Amino acid sequence: MIANYHTHTRRCNHAVGEEREYIEHAIKGGLQVLGFADHAPMPFHDGYYSGFRMRVEQTAEYFDTLRALQKEYEKDIRILIGFEAEYYPNVFDDFLALVEPFAPDYLIMGQHALDNEVGAHFPSQATTDPALLKKYVDQITAGLATGKFLYQAHPDMMRFEGDPAVYEREMTRYLKFCKEQDIPVEINLLGMMDNRWYPRKEFWPLVANVGNRVVIGCDAHRPDVLSNKALHRQGEEWAARFGLTVTPMLDV
Repeated sequence: MIANYHTHTRRCNHAVGEEREYIEHAIKGGLQVLGFADHAPMPFHDGYYSGFRMRVEQTAEYFDTLRALQKEYEKDIRILIGFEAEYYPNVFDDFLALVEPFAPDYLIMGQHALDNEVGAHFPSQATTDPALLKKYVDQITAGLATGKFLYQAHPDMMRFEGDPAVYEREMTRYLKFCKEQDIPVEINLLGMMDNRWYPRKEFWPLVANVGNRVVIGCDAHRPDVLSNKALHRQGEEWAARFGLTVTPMLDV
């Protein structure tokens, strides 16, 4: 593993450690590229704040801190600055207007809620409702169709426990869209490390059948994950298990 584009900071309120610690562990782990993609500030309406992301007013400090470290470590590792963001139709344009003046290197999609989050279904909540699975696929494909996202983080996060034939149909529809748009999907190491319901063994044979590009993402919420080569190998072994070829570095 030579690149990781999925790294968080303490600003999201559920990650620990300082940026410098993440960078030092990435160098120790042999990474050539480290992309920070903290949970994006979302300018929700009516003062709503979800609590698992940085606040709007932290955006400038995020870039100032990481740009100083980019310069300091430029001989040791390439540091990129981006966001992990949802596609929320009601606030997406406002989000872009907020962050684009800072010229982020990239966005990755991590869809943590449907609709516009407020009062919506979260993909981490188990469901057997085919309509919710369809809505998830409709929303993430609409978001990816904007052309603003580099790849899809934890694409198998939707915790659908209903008819397997429905799951195969909807996720194949999604994967075919990603294939047509050449958008990679991520093997998520945080889910693997924490024994979450993802990576889902039902999902990755579909990836192999469609032939999608695959990346491995640490989804690092603490620094030592970036130097954990045994964990990195688990991601590579997962890809090999399903006959997938990992793209080691993206064009950013």
